[in-house]
Amino acid sequence: MGDVIFRAEQLTYRYPGVAEPAVCDVDFHVAEGELVGIIGPNGSGKTTLLRLLLGVLKPDGGRATAFDRPASEWRRPQFARMVGVVVQREEPVFPLRVRQAVMLGRYPHAGAFGALTARDAAIVKTALADADALHLAERWTATLSAGEWQRVRLARALAQEPRVLVLDEPTANLDIRHEMEVFELAATFVGERGLTGVLVTHHVNLATRYFDRVVIMNRGRVAAAGPPATALTRAVLETVFEWPVDAHPWRGIPQFVPLRKNEIT
Repeated sequence: MGDVIFRAEQLTYRYPGVAEPAVCDVDFHVAEGELVGIIGPNGSGKTTLLRLLLGVLKPDGGRATAFDRPASEWRRPQFARMVGVVVQREEPVFPLRVRQAVMLGRYPHAGAFGALTARDAAIVKTALADADALHLAERWTATLSAGEWQRVRLARALAQEPRVLVLDEPTANLDIRHEMEVFELAATFVGERGLTGVLVTHHVNLATRYFDRVVIMNRGRVAAAGPPATALTRAVLETVFEWPVDAHPWRGIPQFVPLRKNEIT
């Protein structure tokens, strides 16, 4: 295992005015060179855990560190040179061409006067190609479909040339091809280019095929963690998602099928 990139120790956070904590006593880590998945039902604390690890939120209890420093203490421009993030929801605020939107990923690397170079333009072009969005480069962001905008945001994160990619449900609104390409891209960047990846997803069956490790959240706590083949079991999924599933091996990898009510025995 490489150096620890993110670490949570007895991490707890409660949103103001809410009785139950969104994250409670979570122990979790991401090591350098891993592709780690965070899985769980809606409202289980997945995104809150990410925000704590990224220093966007300060914990009420416990500790969240990034690169061995309390996550909330990082200066954002410095942090952005190391971590590329695609958040769950984001709408374009200003009218921009796609190329301009992706170029924003280069500003953490810009000099004192924010001047960008021909090298920055080349990196943006490569990032657009990697995200299958190069053909969109001259489109206005306001004209994009939800899936196209998602790929542009992924390209912007890649343009940061980060050490770590953090993706919060990056396949939302994508068709099967582009959904698979996001997983393939994440696996390629981690496996072949030496990045570290953290990906929040509801795709249990893809998690078993792509991730090195998973953490399964339920009501703010870790329900199970470890390699997908051992952590993702029928019993765990039925408890966490409160729905019956059937399990079938596919090329030695467990795959899960949600059951209809008339199929439950």
